[in-house]
Amino acid sequence: MARLLITLRYDGTAYHGWQVQPNGVTVQHVLQDAVEAVTGVRAAVTGCSRTDAGVHADMFCCALDTDSSLRGDKLASALNFHLPRDIAVYDVREVAAGFHPRYHARGKRYIYRIWNGTQRHPVYDRYALHRKQRLDETALCRAAADYIGTHDFAAFCAAGSDVQDTVRTVHDCRVERQGDLVIFSVEADGFLYNMVRIMVGTLLEIADGRLASDAIPLILASGERAAAGPTAPAKGLCLQRVFYDEEGG
Repeated sequence: MARLLITLRYDGTAYHGWQVQPNGVTVQHVLQDAVEAVTGVRAAVTGCSRTDAGVHADMFCCALDTDSSLRGDKLASALNFHLPRDIAVYDVREVAAGFHPRYHARGKRYIYRIWNGTQRHPVYDRYALHRKQRLDETALCRAAADYIGTHDFAAFCAAGSDVQDTVRTVHDCRVERQGDLVIFSVEADGFLYNMVRIMVGTLLEIADGRLASDAIPLILASGERAAAGPTAPAKGLCLQRVFYDEEGG
């Protein structure tokens, strides 16, 4: 029996997030179907995160214990044959038996896309929030810098979360423009439930003048979810990179 680290990409539009649920199709469930079709065993796959319904991933890592002789590109190709077109495995490698894709990750990077054109863009419709009003990405980048550092992000966690420790360290946070596409990116040692989407929603409140440009430190200090902005829609969010010291690459 070997532990394999499987890395995949997916368009989350049609899925109720990563984790298996009784009331909807999830990425984990579909991947387990593919593993069973290839190996003959319905094995558990352990993910690096719990992405929400409608959230996408450029790099999502999960662990599989299997005695199948297939490895590397051969297993990736076999799984992709059985996976729908909106999910694709692009790397398979053997890792240590004790490796855990979530707890051994030293950080993650998320991006949030905003299509900032006057008219909607059909290509980005599934992957970006459409906002007609012109955003000042330079001003938003200055405001986003206040997220950087070690803070209690309780105000940026969805109500009802049972997480006890809400302190996280944000290593990098910025807003950049690529033509009419505005991209918010944040890298941290970990994230709370809906944290990135609330960070984006708060920046959009600043952009609209409903919050002051220097509001973020006060919101962090308050610890109150009601002090932060609304939760931005899921479709703009993408898990872009998972960082590991060794096995994850």
